[in-house]
Amino acid sequence: MKILALDTSTEYLSLALSIDGNIFVRELLAGQSHSQRILPLLRELLDEAGVELTELDGIAFGAGPGSFTGLRIGCGVAQGLAFGANLPVVGVSTLLALAQASGADHVIACLDARMGEVYHAVYVREGHGWQTLNEPGLYKPEAVPDVEGDDWVGVGSGWVAYQPALTKCYAYQFKDISGDMFPHAKAIAELAIPMFVAGLGLPAAEAAPVYIRNKVALKTAERLAAKIQ
Repeated sequence: MKILALDTSTEYLSLALSIDGNIFVRELLAGQSHSQRILPLLRELLDEAGVELTELDGIAFGAGPGSFTGLRIGCGVAQGLAFGANLPVVGVSTLLALAQASGADHVIACLDARMGEVYHAVYVREGHGWQTLNEPGLYKPEAVPDVEGDDWVGVGSGWVAYQPALTKCYAYQFKDISGDMFPHAKAIAELAIPMFVAGLGLPAAEAAPVYIRNKVALKTAERLAAKIQ
């Protein structure tokens, strides 16, 4: 199976081509330049793999949660490419992609959601797949859901931005933290392949990001109130 995966949900731009088990990857710290960098980087990747877009079986993208602008870019690019090449698409959770890339079996995935909050989910590996113990949600770092057990691995930027609060919540329940990890397209491809095999690919028009939060930024009055509190 030949799958293109992409993620623009954070400040990183991550692309991966899975070509019959061979993986080709391009990643860079794009900042705010995802829209300018993604298509030239994709061209490099296709050339390296020796394939054209029309030869692929599907396109997967990091559906969120994450940056509003980044999610719109990723979904829009996936849709545009899929329309042009007549390919199905699947959206993959960025938090699940963190778990997949971690190599761990018990994962607390947290991305910095800004505005004093984290995107959070809890996963346990089951065979070649994952069981979701806590669905992706938006929380204050001091109010994340409880977990049972003491062999958890914390992954994602939320663990860097709010490590004291998260560490306090989970006390001695975690054995490692990988705060510098971001959603990798390689992990998205690995998660998407079984979905395509199962016939879960969607028409490009049905691709949609997962926002979770409806507000992009605090209003001035809200920021002032937060400081007072």
